[in-house]
Amino acid sequence: MPLTKRIIPCLDVKNGRVVKGLHFMSIKDAGDPVLLAKKYSDDGADELIFLDITASEEQREIIKTLVTKVAQVIDIPFTVGGGVKTLQHARDILLSGADKVAINTGAVKNPKILTELMELFGKQCVVVAIDAKRNYNTEKGKNIFSEGDQKFWFEVFIYGGKKETGLDAIEWAKKVENLGAGEILLTSIDKDGTKDGYDIILTKGIVNSVPIPVIASGGCGKEDHMLQVFKETDVDAALAASIFHYETHAVDKVKQYLKENSIPVRL
Repeated sequence: MPLTKRIIPCLDVKNGRVVKGLHFMSIKDAGDPVLLAKKYSDDGADELIFLDITASEEQREIIKTLVTKVAQVIDIPFTVGGGVKTLQHARDILLSGADKVAINTGAVKNPKILTELMELFGKQCVVVAIDAKRNYNTEKGKNIFSEGDQKFWFEVFIYGGKKETGLDAIEWAKKVENLGAGEILLTSIDKDGTKDGYDIILTKGIVNSVPIPVIASGGCGKEDHMLQVFKETDVDAALAASIFHYETHAVDKVKQYLKENSIPVRL
């Protein structure tokens, strides 16, 4: 029996509200995180991801009271990230009701924290979020891809997509897996909020370079996009925000559609 593919709604939270943007910019309101979380859990989401998207940039910790409120209304695995820099941050998030901790900026700044997190909480609790963007200056990249006549590599960004790192996303994925990451949450900044499909080249590149589960994120505008990413890459899960927040698609209907198209999902 093939492993079932997971469908994961994402709550990007700013100032206590769920928001959605385009290429990590031009943010607009999308609702109350507790109400949305309960709805997705009731609708059959496999997991939920909660990202406090300005915590790193604002040099502050995540809003723990809000994490607790969300955890109380759901009964599915719950991943929380945003501003995680220390083992204490991670412990606080897990004690607030999360099952896994997502870390991006904190891991780039201090890679050894991944090993410490793994040793303390177990590999299954450690999710590394990689926000990647195409860079067309191919002299700087190690893994060069092409689409049409354009050549590019994928660069890792931190602070909510606002600061480039010079890190090649493929190399970084391999490194974080070696250090202790149990899962990668992979977001295409180029595709974020566009609703025109996941970055298949990026997703395939990361999935083929690491043995741990990868969640595809950025660009989902309809259930066909999830079908495409599952058919064309060996990704373990597909994350979406806009299509669920604005009620154009329900989680259970999307899963039914995928099942009808031969994608193994849990109904």
